[in-house]
Amino acid sequence: MLEVIIAGGVMMIPIILASIVALAIIFERFWALRRSKVIPVADVEMARQLAAAGQVSKNAIDNLGSNSVVGSVLATGLASSNLPRHVMKENVEEAGRHAVHRLERYLPALATIGSISPLMGLLGTVFGMISSFSQISKAGAGDPAAVAGGISEALITTAAGLVVALVAVIFHRFLKAKVDNYVISMEQEAVKLIEVVNQHNNRRPTASANVATNPAQLSANEKAAAAIAAARQRMASGA
Repeated sequence: MLEVIIAGGVMMIPIILASIVALAIIFERFWALRRSKVIPVADVEMARQLAAAGQVSKNAIDNLGSNSVVGSVLATGLASSNLPRHVMKENVEEAGRHAVHRLERYLPALATIGSISPLMGLLGTVFGMISSFSQISKAGAGDPAAVAGGISEALITTAAGLVVALVAVIFHRFLKAKVDNYVISMEQEAVKLIEVVNQHNNRRPTASANVATNPAQLSANEKAAAAIAAARQRMASGA
């Protein structure tokens, strides 16, 4: 294996480095994009219970937001539960954009590796062909061994670049699809949470309206009492 790498020439160094970075990103994203870390069922249920209760403490919001990715989005919605619906929706959407950025972390780098690896292999091919023609110019075209090294370098770098590119592109597409599925699930959970909070808020005005009518009734009673007292005073003075 070492002989093959050496025969590939100088372009094998960046190709190998790119393959190491690609593998590191793949393993890291597989670990970070576990469903138990992104959309755990416990966090979704906790958010629904807090929204239905209507009384959400800051500690509960902080705990929910630090547990998972979807928890951070739902915690933003709960923190905005006392605000108008459109403001709450905007806050949740903003938190969702930040969550998507977290989920897609390092994926652009993986896509870049998938794009440039064939180009690095092609550049190695060019170097190999240059080496072959250089040897031909020195030894003549009648010696096949003189050009074998350059051709070997060209083929090895081309194959290595294509292998790295295939692995990077395949896993990038797979991980991107996984992120898209998570985003759809988070959007659905956020919409459900907004509806629960909205239903709870719609029940508040009835109680507040009843309370608001009491001062008006009290003021009307006070006015009536004042009018009766004034009439009695006039009757007393007339008598």
